[in-house]
Amino acid sequence: MKPFTEKVLAIIQKIPEGSVSTYGQVARLAGNRRAARQVSRILHAMSDKYSLPWHRVVNRNGEIVLSGEERAHLQQLKLEAEGMTVIHGKVSLNTYQIQDEVVLSSLSDEEGWLDDV
Repeated sequence: MKPFTEKVLAIIQKIPEGSVSTYGQVARLAGNRRAARQVSRILHAMSDKYSLPWHRVVNRNGEIVLSGEERAHLQQLKLEAEGMTVIHGKVSLNTYQIQDEVVLSSLSDEEGWLDDV
């Protein structure tokens, strides 16, 4: 597995219940600020295998952007079950977005992968 992918998985696993992150924020924290679409692909391919809280990742505007009405509705239900308010498919990033420092402080730097951030 590529280092960027490992970082993305670790970051997403650390998004706590009741909080969200954006694709771009995850990409930036993983060391490549221009890889938001790659984060999306990783989530799509690996969410089930690694039990990722995929529903806690939204776009830069706080919008649910999954294709397919059923999957988008499932994401909304999961976010609401964690206490977040979703209005017209959107959460307030001011209210629910996790801060970089919280994510970084929850990650181990044993292998030095935070050096890129």
